[in-house]
Amino acid sequence: MNLYIRYFEKEALVSSVDEAIDFLTDIPEIEMTNELADDIKDYAESNIFYPKRYKVRPRVYFIIIKTEAATMTDFKQKKALRTNAKNEHAEAISPVITRLNEEKFGWYEGSLNFKRVVLIPATGKFEYRDTHFVAQCKANSGIDCYNRIVDYLNQRVDSRSQFPSAKGKNFRFQFLGYCK
Repeated sequence: MNLYIRYFEKEALVSSVDEAIDFLTDIPEIEMTNELADDIKDYAESNIFYPKRYKVRPRVYFIIIKTEAATMTDFKQKKALRTNAKNEHAEAISPVITRLNEEKFGWYEGSLNFKRVVLIPATGKFEYRDTHFVAQCKANSGIDCYNRIVDYLNQRVDSRSQFPSAKGKNFRFQFLGYCK
């Protein structure tokens, strides 16, 4: 596995973490710290294949991309695309989606954090407030529980309120038990 590194017009394709650190050390704007070097090593050893960017200063970054390309030309022509990277990403996501779609009729407890539009009486203006809502309901699956909670809230809160995705970290559900 090689690493492609780019900082503005400076770029390199290296075959080891040490070469990457040497390349970055030669760039005066980038301050190479032990924490940064350790983070680059962790990224290179992980099974994560998405590009990683590191902040140099506000709105200025350098990126590192894992690739199987042997040369810079191969990388630029995208000859070493990871065909199984999509499958690995799908496997990483599928347990959440599988759990959401698992059909099991019964009682669920759903917890939702959303942005609720609230009127401020003193100013007459509206603002978004983080709101936590918990409900127990009969549902066929986790996604059905989510849909029932959002439908319920849509009837009771301002239509400008923003609800999170069912797959995100702001929705949690728990199966409580079967019902008759």
